[in-house]
Amino acid sequence: MDWIVILQAGIASGTVLLFATLGEILAERSGVMNLGVEGMMLIGAMSAFSVAVLTGNPWLGVLVAMLAAGLLSQIHAFIAITLQADQVVSGLALTFVGTGISLVLGEGLSKAGTVSLLPAFSIPLLSQIPFVGPIFFTNQNVMVYLGYLLTPLAWYYLNHTRPGMHLRAVGEYPAAADTLGINVYHLRYLYVFVGGILAGLGGATISLAISPGWFSELTTAGQGWIAIGLVIFAQWNPLRGAAGSYIFGALRRLILDIQGPSMLLGMRNPFYYNPYLGFFLQMLPYAFTIVVLVLGSQEAVRKRLGAPAALGIPYIRGERGM
Repeated sequence: MDWIVILQAGIASGTVLLFATLGEILAERSGVMNLGVEGMMLIGAMSAFSVAVLTGNPWLGVLVAMLAAGLLSQIHAFIAITLQADQVVSGLALTFVGTGISLVLGEGLSKAGTVSLLPAFSIPLLSQIPFVGPIFFTNQNVMVYLGYLLTPLAWYYLNHTRPGMHLRAVGEYPAAADTLGINVYHLRYLYVFVGGILAGLGGATISLAISPGWFSELTTAGQGWIAIGLVIFAQWNPLRGAAGSYIFGALRRLILDIQGPSMLLGMRNPFYYNPYLGFFLQMLPYAFTIVVLVLGSQEAVRKRLGAPAALGIPYIRGERGM
């Protein structure tokens, strides 16, 4: 197996998870848990693909995808922040709504024909660095390079800026933030919207960059749920979220490669000749996600992992203990 090719493809596919993970980290840092990432990614993928087909402009498709997913996220924001309903139920409902809308409006897109795609290119000098260059900087899509920029920016914003401090305050102890004049409700709406925008960007990346030229109900393939699990795995840290996203991306590509008819370690590939073993390998990333989500649902575990103290708890102005 060519490990450079596997890792290079893993970075590309992991970029989809990266955008969705960063968006959910920002939303959850504000205290709002949004389990509707899968639905928002589907909306983003459908919007980007359909607009690119109609206009021939993939960049316009990306912008529309981000806006559509961001607007969809505000349904959850209204229910969770204004109506103060259960965030888990609202997020699950958002996934169903986003999935349904994307499949209805995206019907027939798989037969739409060719579509303009986002460009891929190599970065001079950096692409010539031994081992690292071919993996990170050779013939990668522009969205991959955008992911390289967004990750340190998100980390710096959270930890070294005043708006980032306000965001963390709203997610940790909103009553204290409110006392200092920080508008808890407005900030939570804002960061849920930002989370939706980044989820839509992840969906657009699938349909116009990483797995380009098609749209169906299988476009996201559960990657929204993996992103939610990665937030817990990363302990709400953008840098760890990026590492986890790229590792998962490489793992998914490795699973595809070792199921092929090629030789594995000089021997006949046992996964190609045994479909049950191949099915088990495909299940591993999703099984890991389920385990992480189950563990992360326990309050004691979440505290040890560093979850925002007010995560999932509606803020009621004037009520103590918030």
